[in-house]
Amino acid sequence: MARDSSHNDVIRTKILLLGMRRSGKTSIRQVLFNDLSPRETLYLETTTHLTKHNFDTVIPLEIWDCPGDTTLDTLDAPLTQFATMIFVIDIQDSYQQPIQKLVDFVITAYQENPSMHLEVFVHKADVLTEEYKFENFKHIQQRVLSELTYINYEYEQIPINFQLTSIYDHTLHDAFSRSLHKLIDSLPFLEDLLNVFCSNSQATKAFLFDTNSRLYVATDASPVDPPTHNLCSDYLQTLNAFGPLYKSVSTSPSRMYPPPPTASQQPSAGPSAPNSPRPQAPSRPATRAHSPAQASPYQYQSPQISDSLLPPPTTTSPAPLSPPTSPPLASVSSYSSTPAAPDPAPSAPPPPEPTPRFYPCAAASLSPTAAGAGTTLTYHLVAPGLALLALVPAGVFAARRGLVEYNVVFFREGVQEICAVERETRRVPVGA
Repeated sequence: MARDSSHNDVIRTKILLLGMRRSGKTSIRQVLFNDLSPRETLYLETTTHLTKHNFDTVIPLEIWDCPGDTTLDTLDAPLTQFATMIFVIDIQDSYQQPIQKLVDFVITAYQENPSMHLEVFVHKADVLTEEYKFENFKHIQQRVLSELTYINYEYEQIPINFQLTSIYDHTLHDAFSRSLHKLIDSLPFLEDLLNVFCSNSQATKAFLFDTNSRLYVATDASPVDPPTHNLCSDYLQTLNAFGPLYKSVSTSPSRMYPPPPTASQQPSAGPSAPNSPRPQAPSRPATRAHSPAQASPYQYQSPQISDSLLPPPTTTSPAPLSPPTSPPLASVSSYSSTPAAPDPAPSAPPPPEPTPRFYPCAAASLSPTAAGAGTTLTYHLVAPGLALLALVPAGVFAARRGLVEYNVVFFREGVQEICAVERETRRVPVGA
């Protein structure tokens, strides 16, 4: 796998994005990794210089967006540094020049880096009807293979993957996800976790999505159905749009009362505490509905709650009559004639408390019926930037939701361990 340490602290996998001018390379990068609306890509300027974009998912990526006039001579790096080459062809453009450029890059990549993955995105497929779309797609594929065979019969065996893509539907996310799968060394382990989860939870399909780009980095062994993938991708997009509007009560700071004072901030009770009068809490003004004139002296009066959000006053309770079992050090030294022992060496500070983690979840019923049939689409965040989306029968989810949540916990632990190993293996050694 081609890797590079151009980033400061991590080794990134490089993806080379090539194509002719106005073929849609920058639009693909902006829609996938910058969350740009497809309609806003009409206002993008033509790429005139090399652009490198870093993106972190299960593996760290570095996408090279090259201008349309990039050739083998003007490319600033050898092809041996790249793990994947994605060549974008406009389906409605003339084919002669882009196919010739693609053939030159494929032959050079095959000679210099035979392990490089070669992908061809026949882009902007939404502008044609279904009939012309597939006809042009087959024509491009045959032309490329025939050009390679004409140059050398050996080049016919070069594995090239052709895919139809468009930024206006889910074909682009599906095509790039399949290209990403070939770069993840830990993909078999992620797939095994998904297979075990589907078997134990009776889920019909499960995806591990990257929440930022909506690329699925892994799925279970069952075939990927395009409508199912589209449904999960749209649901994830909806949660991404409305999720920032909600916060966790358990992880948000308290907005009602300040934190209680610590033991060092509380007033200490001295030796004369038992004889000192107990301070009384200041009386609160009565409200209009409960005035002292209307209250009966023989009725129990419930405490009234003030409208303000001030903290309740802190009162100091008298010290117990019996002496404390462990008196403070200051009181011992004040009555002792022997000199006090020197303070011990300061100990190491306690380790910081782990940051509380919040893993949101959601569920949506698909085509529910009165008999309880149908499917439930579940969402569980398993790691920063990674979410599990699964399709579970509605009856199973209603009756065994606790079991599903229990399986999610173990799936989350497995994914986090795999991500930790990936980060450790890609970390740049100190001094390198």
